[in-house]
Amino acid sequence: MQYAVCSVPVGALRKEPHHNAEMISQHLFGECCTILESIPGWIKIKCKYDNYEGWCQASHLEEIDEDLFSSANKKLTAGWVNEVSYNGKKMFIPFGSSLATFKKNKTRWQENIISHNTDTYNPDKEKLNKKNIKWISAKFLNTAYLWGGKSVFGIDCSGFTQSVYKFLNIYLPRDSWQQAESGNTIEFLADVNCGDLCFFDNDEGRITHVGILLNDHQIIHSSGKVRIDEIDTKGIINSDSKLRTHKIKMIKRYF
Repeated sequence: MQYAVCSVPVGALRKEPHHNAEMISQHLFGECCTILESIPGWIKIKCKYDNYEGWCQASHLEEIDEDLFSSANKKLTAGWVNEVSYNGKKMFIPFGSSLATFKKNKTRWQENIISHNTDTYNPDKEKLNKKNIKWISAKFLNTAYLWGGKSVFGIDCSGFTQSVYKFLNIYLPRDSWQQAESGNTIEFLADVNCGDLCFFDNDEGRITHVGILLNDHQIIHSSGKVRIDEIDTKGIINSDSKLRTHKIKMIKRYF
């Protein structure tokens, strides 16, 4: 088995091994993966965190050994952007980048020496409460919607919920329909807690959108950009246009 780590701030995962292929997700700096297949210039990987598979550029990865891959360290970068030293040169990586392979703020990937002196967040040691839910989700406010994105530089709806929940130390799979398959159903909007997920469907009944409820009348979600909108029992009302944009399918609770 071969293992690798993302060595760029944000790397694209594509459906096929070419630049014109759909970007289906991303991996952030420091996230580990298993190498499944390789061709010149491209590597097919399975992400360690959510088992998502896709093709990425070989230049975005560095091979690592099994010990680094198996690290249980969950530390994440806490700044919106964070400076690391990569072979003595500055690199800026996004909020939520993984520091799993680091020990005492340093790591080595092949011949590459990386160090950091950034603020960190350890989901194992932080409280799961309204304050942290709101602080984490607010870091993404006004981030542009990007299909397949999962960073503060561009993010889609399920990438947003997965990223926030990673800080909360709660695992969510990558896509909204997958996220909807777990959790406990909340029957009434009036009964929600801050952090519950609300799912929305299209005319065919297929789940196409998800957001994080802040209370029984506000939701933060990635739609055009990460934004806070009003919500009622029928669905989301865009705070700018006052138009109804999404209809509720279900509400789920995970903690």
